[in-house]
Amino acid sequence: MADMGIPRILYKPSSEKIEHLSALSKKQANQGIRLPEIGFGTWNYRGGVEPLRAAIECGARLIDTAESYGTEEIVGEAIKGRRHQVFLATKVLPRNFRRRDLIAAAERSLRRLGTDHIDLYQLHWPNLTIPIAEPMRGMEELVDAGKVRFIGVSNFSVRDLVNAQAALSRQQIAANQVRYSLIERTIEGGLLEYCQKNGIMIIAYSPLATSLRNIRAVDPERVLRRVAQASAKSEAQVALNWCVSKENVIAIPKASTVAHVGSAGKEGA
Repeated sequence: MADMGIPRILYKPSSEKIEHLSALSKKQANQGIRLPEIGFGTWNYRGGVEPLRAAIECGARLIDTAESYGTEEIVGEAIKGRRHQVFLATKVLPRNFRRRDLIAAAERSLRRLGTDHIDLYQLHWPNLTIPIAEPMRGMEELVDAGKVRFIGVSNFSVRDLVNAQAALSRQQIAANQVRYSLIERTIEGGLLEYCQKNGIMIIAYSPLATSLRNIRAVDPERVLRRVAQASAKSEAQVALNWCVSKENVIAIPKASTVAHVGSAGKEGA
């Protein structure tokens, strides 16, 4: 098994100066950037600022949030003074997919995050009541204005992705954030293959199925434990490595305490 300690980030800078760090990373084919195999997710996160800062120090320098999570302010505080070290991703709610609403939502996220740009701005879920051309036009305007670097989506099917990309005139979709773990493998029915073929990064959320207990509950033969013991890794490391071993897949686990972050290389995240 590969070493699943939290890696450091290496990615192509924009016009601003960005610190270059050695990393276990993957290239995003469409955009020519490199992203860390393991980032830090903040869905249902209650840990406060310090675990986030500890994660950045450990090297988890892709941080993902969303306007609906209520964590953008905490993330903004955590990255203060080290924005150049972080690849920052956030999301806009479907109710804000009208062009004007989307741009206003992005401005609010920028204020909460305390930054002048978002590295990856994602449509959080499909919205069947608003034509996809509407938010994509707003997304491209944000890119043109330098407020967003890359356009992403979340929870999009293959059909959703095809329609979203067709609605873009100058940009390409960089990533699709979806649920993916040892026990949640729905995307292997075609979505994973489509993203791999088209150079779209899969960002796996809940890569530990929200808790290792959930994986163990459907693993009566303790296969995960046996693989972990045989490879001298933790069960979390093995589960995360299973995700990121796939082409074009990175993962964003979370940790709620500084101690949890500090032991992530041994105990998972």
